[in-house]
Amino acid sequence: MQHELLFEIGTEEIPAGYIMPALSQLEKIMGDRLSDLALPYSSLRTAATPRRLAVSVSGLAECQPDREEEILGPPKKAAFDKDDQPTQAAIGFAKKNGVAVEALQTMATPKGEYLMVRVEQKGRQTADLLAELLPEVINSLNFPKSMRWGSGRINFARPIQWLLAVYGGKTVSFTLDTIASSNTTRGHRFMATGSCPTTCYADYVDTLRTAQVMVEPTERRNAVLSEITKAAQLVGGSILPDDELVDTVCNLVEKPFAICGTFEERFLALPREVLITSMREHQKYFAVVDSTGKLMPHFIAVNNTNTRDAQLAADGHQRVIRARLEDAFFFFKEDQRRTLADRVEDLSGVIFQYKLGTMLDKTRRVTTLAGLLAKKLAPEHLTHTERSALLAKTDLLTDMVGEFPSLQGAIGKDYALLSGEAPEVAAAIREHYLPVRAGGTLPSSIPGALVGMADRLDSIAGCFGIGQTPTGTTDPFGLRRLSLGLIHIINAMGFRLSLAELVDEALSLYGDKLTIPQSEARRNVLEFIKGRFSNDLISQGIPAEAVEAVTSVTFDDPVDCKQRIKALMAISSRESFTILAGSFKRVINIIKDNDETSVQPALLTENAEQKLHEAYLAVRLEAAPLIEASDYEKALAVILKMKEPVDNFFEEVMVMVEDEKVRANRLNLLTAIARLFLQIGDFSKMNAISQ
Repeated sequence: MQHELLFEIGTEEIPAGYIMPALSQLEKIMGDRLSDLALPYSSLRTAATPRRLAVSVSGLAECQPDREEEILGPPKKAAFDKDDQPTQAAIGFAKKNGVAVEALQTMATPKGEYLMVRVEQKGRQTADLLAELLPEVINSLNFPKSMRWGSGRINFARPIQWLLAVYGGKTVSFTLDTIASSNTTRGHRFMATGSCPTTCYADYVDTLRTAQVMVEPTERRNAVLSEITKAAQLVGGSILPDDELVDTVCNLVEKPFAICGTFEERFLALPREVLITSMREHQKYFAVVDSTGKLMPHFIAVNNTNTRDAQLAADGHQRVIRARLEDAFFFFKEDQRRTLADRVEDLSGVIFQYKLGTMLDKTRRVTTLAGLLAKKLAPEHLTHTERSALLAKTDLLTDMVGEFPSLQGAIGKDYALLSGEAPEVAAAIREHYLPVRAGGTLPSSIPGALVGMADRLDSIAGCFGIGQTPTGTTDPFGLRRLSLGLIHIINAMGFRLSLAELVDEALSLYGDKLTIPQSEARRNVLEFIKGRFSNDLISQGIPAEAVEAVTSVTFDDPVDCKQRIKALMAISSRESFTILAGSFKRVINIIKDNDETSVQPALLTENAEQKLHEAYLAVRLEAAPLIEASDYEKALAVILKMKEPVDNFFEEVMVMVEDEKVRANRLNLLTAIARLFLQIGDFSKMNAISQ
């Protein structure tokens, strides 16, 4: 028989950012533990509010199935004496498991022969197992920060107040510290009183809804959207889209009630990002915009309780936001006393990394490196690129960024425009931080991209140059993120460049600050970036073999590398490529350490080797300009003409003959062919895909 389990952990208010990760953990832990106990179920779902984490398991079997278990005992040599009589070890093992010594069997293991007994295990009742399992589930949940309260020993995000555990309509009884489980939940802290009994998930959701709690996050999120939309419409505006804030607010309330407030129009003189951040960062208020997208002097707050006097509630929010905006306005006016250019030298007082110098040192290096990039990739943008690099970090010294660190770059852009810098420079100051996270928005301007590349290269090179490299668990300087951002910018912009040259330039700019030899640091940086490049492509669904086929041969120009991989993937489905890839692997195995490629036609006596040489010369002539033009797919199509001559060669010609000159000549021919193939990639690594 199958029943439903409903389990709820009732708490004090849990921080909004903890809730969804905790639900993911709860779902996984519960599913894994039930599987470990051989308890089948049909489905599992979770729900939560700031005061509760809940999970429902439907179709959960009433008991474990009976099963035969193999129990391993002592080693055979310890279980029987020299006369093959059972020792006390064997007798004790048999007695412990309720069987006669004669029922014991011998099992071979990697460590030798051991005694083994098969015991019929009767399945336990699910209700009994749950009484043991549910406290374990609670103890298994992890949070960024946990706390202990009272005299209890439990660690949790916030103090646990009640536990609801119902299986098949009956309470699963257990105790956690001093809290006993029951079949009751609790409604809204302020708008409902008393405990509410419940028997199943559907009843649980309805009961809480009556008790002013929307327990399902999706329902509550939709209610938040509906409430804030209606509140904004009251003043003729709409909500500035902010999915992240919606998710946060959803996990701050058990039932949303939106209030529209106002602030003085003079605050609209603040930069747009400042206004929005002042409202969302500290107060979790939504900005309101008009039909043209312009900010209006209004905001939307979401309360956890309803109020009879909406104006009174709005007044309270308005007093709070007015204080915030007054502070921002003061910071804004104070910051205008100096331009960004006036602040450059003050960066000498900000440490970048104690072994690598100050932010002024970094600014000078980045400006030089960005200028070199501009000269190579976009000379027409040189002036704006160098100016952007010089000013890129100066907004770190402003009061506004000191108050709102998330505005770095955005404030730099606004202040640059206010002080008369070119729009291209202002945009680049903002964009050089992009992408902020994996999959985030990339720079749209060339100066922004170039400064962003230079900034990342400088940080990566400097950290590797002093041995501050990421480990499996730590990456304090975010070098993985910086490398991935660098790769994404290069590919998005289509910049054709040599990473090795750029890394050398970046390392050289550090002078005597580096503690690792430059050649070693250069090698480590390139290998690290290649790893991020490969992992990124593999995560996008590109087979690892295709990535390895190219990156094992060359990794210097990421755009070129990606084109080669794309070409290999496009042509690898052809049957002829499958066969040629297999033959190429054979070629690689045969030539091994042979480096010579000069072929003497007079020594080619066999018809098959003569045909192969002719085919090689013709294909090389036709493929060379295509490879030079980076038209790798067409070049590969030409190279596929080698399939039949290569096959015939291996069928008819013995390479490793006794005649040293003939043997060397044939090896040279195969080496020359391999060199041609390797100009695109190592086909031998494609076998796993091709076959």
